[in-house]
Amino acid sequence: MSFWRNVNPAGAIGDFITVFREAGSNRWRFAALSAAVTVAIFSVMASEETRIPPARPHVTFITTFQPNRSDAEIMASNVANQKQKEQLAAEQAKREEDVRKIYKTIGRMSGMDVDAIERKAKAQEAADARKQAAELAELRRREQQAALAGR
Repeated sequence: MSFWRNVNPAGAIGDFITVFREAGSNRWRFAALSAAVTVAIFSVMASEETRIPPARPHVTFITTFQPNRSDAEIMASNVANQKQKEQLAAEQAKREEDVRKIYKTIGRMSGMDVDAIERKAKAQEAADARKQAAELAELRRREQQAALAGR
């Protein structure tokens, strides 16, 4: 609550009085117009009401698997999906390696030292991985300390 101890509205009130006095002969008209607009907005908001709660949405579940599958069918499906996933990952890795070779060729033809660039990139990735591992270890250490302190 130390924030509220430092709050003093006297300066704001003094500034308002100064500005209000300097506003000229139309200050009362502007004050009345501002009050009327504020009252109108709040009266419109206050008069709104909902008589009934909104209808619950109708949810249609789309099932792609038969509900009466056996455990053996489920495991066979999982194995097939895993094989397909591994095949797609291998194809993607091969495509990425091909692209990497193309970029290395372009770099060499442009006069770049692509081997040095690759070493620098790998060193940066290793440093990032070490930093992330250290941050994770620190987070786990703090969580363990908090768990021990909470006992």
